[in-house]
Amino acid sequence: MTRVTDFSATNLDGEEIPLSVFAGKVLLIVNTASKCGFTPQYRGLEDLQKTYAPQGFSVLGFPCNQFGEQEPGSSGEIASFCSREYGVTFPMFAKIDVNGETAHPLYKFLKSARPGVLGLVGWSDIKWNFTKFLVGRDGQVAARYAPTSKPQSLEDEIERLLSAPSA
Repeated sequence: MTRVTDFSATNLDGEEIPLSVFAGKVLLIVNTASKCGFTPQYRGLEDLQKTYAPQGFSVLGFPCNQFGEQEPGSSGEIASFCSREYGVTFPMFAKIDVNGETAHPLYKFLKSARPGVLGLVGWSDIKWNFTKFLVGRDGQVAARYAPTSKPQSLEDEIERLLSAPSA
């Protein structure tokens, strides 16, 4: 059975990171952008990180420029922006595609695990920046949330997954 922790991704420093380093943690995986109307959600994501990291939680940010070219910056520019504007401490990865033939394998897995609206064919694609996938300690996708879902609205589900026994 495939799990999120079976994949790897390149971080903003260009280092390939096996997601197995997050095994046993509850994860919130988010495609991000620095010039989007939802960009202020970085603040809420960082609040979740600070609150729940000691209990085995992490946000993972994946910048993406596929929606309105709202993430045009280099890895260095993205890192600087996230740190300067929002004090982001959670892991951020290099810019990826989340849709189409060039979609990162992690996102192909996430979309197949939680296809979106009613599970209809064609609805699995990510529709915009700040789509969120909540992953349990077992590495399986527990839920998918729309960009309009504010990070703080996920707290009850995060707490439920954190209190669940490890697989």
